Amino acid sequence: MSKALSHAKIVPRRSTERGHADHGWLNSYHTFSFAGYYDPKFQHFGSLRVLNEDKVAGGTGFPTHPHRDAEIFSYILNGELTHRDSMIKKGSEGTQGDDFYRMKRGDVQFTTGGKGIAHSEQNESDKEVHFLQIWALPWSRGLTPRYHTKTFSEDAKRSAFLPILSPLKAGVGASEAEEKAAEPTLPDTIPIHADFVMAAGIIGVDKRFKWTVGGDAVKKTKDRNVYIHVPMTKNGNAKIRLDGREDAVLGEGDGAFVSNVNAGDVLSFESIGEAEAEVVVLDSD
Repeated sequence: MSKALSHAKIVPRRSTERGHADHGWLNSYHTFSFAGYYDPKFQHFGSLRVLNEDKVAGGTGFPTHPHRDAEIFSYILNGELTHRDSMIKKGSEGTQGDDFYRMKRGDVQFTTGGKGIAHSEQNESDKEVHFLQIWALPWSRGLTPRYHTKTFSEDAKRSAFLPILSPLKAGVGASEAEEKAAEPTLPDTIPIHADFVMAAGIIGVDKRFKWTVGGDAVKKTKDRNVYIHVPMTKNGNAKIRLDGREDAVLGEGDGAFVSNVNAGDVLSFESIGEAEAEVVVLDSD
C-alpha cells in the first residue's frame, strides 16, 4: 500500500521500549517519563504528558493522593476500578456520581486537578483491573477542580473512532458559569482544558478505520501531534498498520508518534492481526 499522508512523520514507540515497573500489586508500563522512569527523549508530546498502561491486583489500588494543574483520565479496559473523592467515606457513598463511581469496561473517569484535588482509585474486586491512565497539560493553571465520568458504547467503537474527549467549548478564560456548564466542543464527549481530542475504536480483523486529524474540534490546525496506542487486550493477537506503511505496523502495547500533520489530514488504520484491535487516538496541539 502507498502512503496516503506522505508528508506525515510516523515514529513507532515499541512496547518493550517503554518504562516498566512491577510493584507486585501494580504492573505499569510508561510511554513517557513517570515516577522512577526517566528518559529525556520522552517527556511529553504536545499537551500529552503521561500514558501509563496499568494492571492493578484485586484488593489493592491507589490510596488518596493529590493532583494539581493536570487533566487526568482513566480509560477502563477490563475489570473494575472505584474512583472516590477524598471527601467521600467508604461505606457511606450513596448513589454513584462524579465524586464516586465504580468504573467498568467502557467507562472513562476524568479529573481536572486545577487548584488542587484529592481522590483515590481502588480495585475493590477480587480480579485484576486493566486500564490506561493518561495526563494532559491544561491550557491554564489554577483551574477549578472538577470530575466527570461517562460510559462510551462498545458498538459505536466498532463502527468508527468514537470521540471521548474534546476541548471545553468556552475555551481559555471561560467564565465560572461556563466552567460549571462544562459544554464540550463535540457533543457527548467529556470536556478537557486543552486543545486535545481523544478517541477510541475497535477495528475488526481486515477492517479499516480513518481518523481526521483535529477531529473537527481544535483551534490549532497546523503541526498537530497525534499519538496512537494499541492496548494489550487480545493476548498479543491484535495488530494494525498505519497509513499503509510497513514500518508503521503496531502490535499490542506499541504506540506511534505522528507529526508533521495538520487538521483535516486523514490517517488510515488497517487491522491486520488475528483479533480485533482496540486503538486509542490522542490528538494534541
